[in-house]
Amino acid sequence: MKGIRAKLSTLLLTLLLLVPTMANAHTVSTTGPSPDLRSALGRLLGEHAILAVVAMQKGIDGAPDFRKAANALNQNTDDLTVAIASVYGKDGAAAFKTIWSSHIGYFVDYVKATAAKDEAGTKKAIADLEAYRMEQAKFFADANPYFDESIIASELKHHIDHLLSAFNNYANKNYTAAYKDAQTAYTHMFATGDALAAGIAKQFPSQYSDASSTNPASDLRSALEQKLGEHALLAVFAMQKGIDGKADFADIAASLNRNTDDITAAVASMYGKEAGEAFKTIWSSHIGYFVDYVKAMAAKDEAAAAKAVHQLEQYRMEQAKFFAGAIPSLSEQTLAEGLKMHIGHLLDAFNAYVAKDYAKAYADVRTAYSHMFPTGAALAAGIAAQFPEQFHTANTSSVPSVQKVWFQVKSNLLTIDGSKTTMDTMPFVNQGTTYIPLRYLAEGIGAKVVWDASDDSVWIIAGENKAEFWLGADFMEMNGQRIEIGDPIIMKDNRTQVPVRFIAALFGWDVRYNTTDWSITLTKAMAMEASSNHH
Repeated sequence: MKGIRAKLSTLLLTLLLLVPTMANAHTVSTTGPSPDLRSALGRLLGEHAILAVVAMQKGIDGAPDFRKAANALNQNTDDLTVAIASVYGKDGAAAFKTIWSSHIGYFVDYVKATAAKDEAGTKKAIADLEAYRMEQAKFFADANPYFDESIIASELKHHIDHLLSAFNNYANKNYTAAYKDAQTAYTHMFATGDALAAGIAKQFPSQYSDASSTNPASDLRSALEQKLGEHALLAVFAMQKGIDGKADFADIAASLNRNTDDITAAVASMYGKEAGEAFKTIWSSHIGYFVDYVKAMAAKDEAAAAKAVHQLEQYRMEQAKFFAGAIPSLSEQTLAEGLKMHIGHLLDAFNAYVAKDYAKAYADVRTAYSHMFPTGAALAAGIAAQFPEQFHTANTSSVPSVQKVWFQVKSNLLTIDGSKTTMDTMPFVNQGTTYIPLRYLAEGIGAKVVWDASDDSVWIIAGENKAEFWLGADFMEMNGQRIEIGDPIIMKDNRTQVPVRFIAALFGWDVRYNTTDWSITLTKAMAMEASSNHH
């Protein structure tokens, strides 16, 4: 089915803009050492982002569960440390934990200073976070020769900025912006996990000999795990906000609905519009039943609570039937059992929170989140098996296989695989982010570029597929599906400029900065250019 390539993963965008295609792609799988590493790092880093957001909210609110929320964040650090130890040993892990833990402490300092309206305290916390990111970047660069210290430092700046923005907007009661920032922070950490996994796989090829961690099947798995994990976390914390009568309940509920829209679009891209609509009706119903349960608990209405639980039971059977009907290799009974666990985890986390057993509540939160990853992996495996032509055959894309792109900040020369183009504008740096003109990059690899003056958007078209960017927006759309960029699209010299960081992170390209001449080289992962001048 041609729709399978939509934004569910970055595969289609990869073919469309910049990532090289392989003339004879090897058979790939959703599992294996490399995809599993990618999944594990994405899961833990994504969880870190959301738990940090929640802990900061609880801190500024003086909530009684703040310490347990912070403990859950520390447990996430412990798990990340174990993952680092498996790669870099006990000493490396100990060094990582000391550095990583420090930035959590600095965020706590920032919350405390904000609560006390201590401007000097907030500035000190920001300075400490700045020092942290440089130390953390050095740690990874020293540990792995494939990691670029300047790029890691830049990505950590984005991570810190996302969390601070989410917190500041929450403290200022701009809840819509706060939850948008929270979702951006969560999404960004999966891209970070992808980059770490790719670098580790290159460093230890004997342990990760199952090809790249970023292949079509692995992309599919990662996308499903990310969205399902996000659903679990948003559902849990929306239920907390609901029972507490918090002013931001409607906004976190809106984030949960956006997550539903994303999953629905993915289903529609694979199985058609009608299937997407059918899925959304079923999936949305269980969110509604959880809301009913929260309302019943708030009203101490046991009959209403029992009714909501019964409706959730009916939902899981209907949802299992839907997936089993769509994906022949999946057992309806197994799906139903998995959905029963999902419902149980969310109810357990909520009931423990209501009972003020916060230690159990946050343990259940983490369990609910983690459970969605094997669920996403199972769905991805079933879809990949159902559509082998999309995930296991040679790539027949007509887009040329680009090996190397080279350009310089403040230079109008662009070189793509040795072919030089003189641009009428130049790459530049804006607030620490390097930008490159989109048109020349796209046209250089054979895509069509269309400017739509009606809404200040740029279309990049390859065959039946379309990517769309809007001036000033920090997101783009692939075939109608939204992908966060993290930085705004900028118009400069009458050209649409896009962040190099976004292109590189999304596409899994190696980036090398030459600080002597301000040049940047993007290379295919297996054709990375080594240079002692690149840092």
